[in-house]
Amino acid sequence: MYSGSSDGESHEAATQRKIPPVSSMLWVRNLRRYIGSGAGLGSEALMGPLKQRGSCLIYLKKSNRKAPKLKPEEGSISHRVQKLAKYRFLKKQSDLLLNADDLDSMWVCLRENCVIDDATGAEKMNYEDFCHIASVCTEQIGPKCRRFFSPSNFMKFEKDESGRIAILPFYLYVMRTVSLTQARIDMSELDEDSDGFLQPHEMEAYIRGLIPNLAQLRDMPAAFVQMYCRIAAHKFSFFCDPHRRGKACIKKVLLSNCLQELMELHQESEEEVTDTEQAENWFSLTSAQRICGVYFGHIHIPILLLDMFLALDKDMNGTLSKQELKEYADGTLTEIFIERVFDEHVRRCKIGAGSNREMDFDSFLDFVLALENKDTPEGLTYLFRCLDLNGRGFLTTADIHSLFSNRAYLEKNGSEEGEHHRDEMLPDTTFLHKILDVHQKWIEGGNYELCIEDVRDEIWDMVKPTDPLRITLADLLACKQGGTVASMLIDVRGFWAHDNRENLLQEEEEPEEES
Repeated sequence: MYSGSSDGESHEAATQRKIPPVSSMLWVRNLRRYIGSGAGLGSEALMGPLKQRGSCLIYLKKSNRKAPKLKPEEGSISHRVQKLAKYRFLKKQSDLLLNADDLDSMWVCLRENCVIDDATGAEKMNYEDFCHIASVCTEQIGPKCRRFFSPSNFMKFEKDESGRIAILPFYLYVMRTVSLTQARIDMSELDEDSDGFLQPHEMEAYIRGLIPNLAQLRDMPAAFVQMYCRIAAHKFSFFCDPHRRGKACIKKVLLSNCLQELMELHQESEEEVTDTEQAENWFSLTSAQRICGVYFGHIHIPILLLDMFLALDKDMNGTLSKQELKEYADGTLTEIFIERVFDEHVRRCKIGAGSNREMDFDSFLDFVLALENKDTPEGLTYLFRCLDLNGRGFLTTADIHSLFSNRAYLEKNGSEEGEHHRDEMLPDTTFLHKILDVHQKWIEGGNYELCIEDVRDEIWDMVKPTDPLRITLADLLACKQGGTVASMLIDVRGFWAHDNRENLLQEEEEPEEES
């Protein structure tokens, strides 16, 4: 039973007991000494960071973003633990892969237990054979091959009337899966940040590690290896890093055609490949030396094509000016296109005074890749920025006239009478007077007079834009003829090829009929 004092007695005891002032408490003095004296015990100093952190967390929560992950310091315990865990994980994944002997054993097992199709002579297997081969391969190779013999994998392949699949496509599927997985592991080992992206020097290191295993690159001169890796890695950056963030996504690299093109050098022997096929493959030694022959001809390496460096880099300073780049492709590119390339894709020159732009080697590689891959989204995006004279995101009939029309038309639009049209097209009148465009180069080549309106209408018919008054990049990509349209507007040879397409097609068909 409660027997405490009354309310009056407790109040009197409280008033008699003296409470020490806050400033006399030891923890308060220490806190003041740590934070700094001031009103509110330094609460403003504390609340500032807390408010900032709170607002940051609220912003991340509203924007559905995760707070940035702090990377461990180099050499710290957490950093070493992270590297060790990554190494063990990748090693475990690598041990689960089939090696070359395992793949050979699987191929032998497939051929020994398949059925020959009487009609086609192809080696095939039904689902019962598939399951039987799975059991045999598991006994000979081990459980790591079991995942390839799942029912879902069997259903991926085309079947004949009897429900059988060919063994060769299945075996190629296994080889490709193993190859891509091994490439994923190798790239992850080089990914220093472990963020799923490869920086240019990491991509170069990956390519350098592949060279001894690629049949067509084993005899590469040692002095050329570094330059080759730079050229090869740049194509991955061009196609797998379209936003130019300085790193390429590993998943995108694995799914790109670039990696498949690089692996072709491993599958084929050099004797079986013609010089033309080697030149068409960007990663072949012939192609890489061709690029260096065009740009870095002063490097003493064996080049297979004519050394074009002296015709381009006349001052031998390692960069290309506008005047030097005009000699590219025998001078068939229009001057307005060269000007636009420097405006959109070439950085300001860091060497020397003034605002002149000089194209460095990396920018030159982008230039060549765009011209050689005009039908790809990446190449067409590069070229569209040059074609879009006013940076509006679309092309109008005035832009087509500016890119294609003759010099008289441009001079007219540069005069007072054409002031309105000039403002719509190009801001610099001195630039208008010096343009040698497609039409002018076409006439100089001894060809017939062109009607600009007919060319414009033909381009519109080819593209069929969503908006009949303008052509966007999406329209060029959707029409599947964007590369042809770009060639017509920037290169007189491209327009000639389009104008003579029927004759060229007939010439290609005649040798086939004779053979």
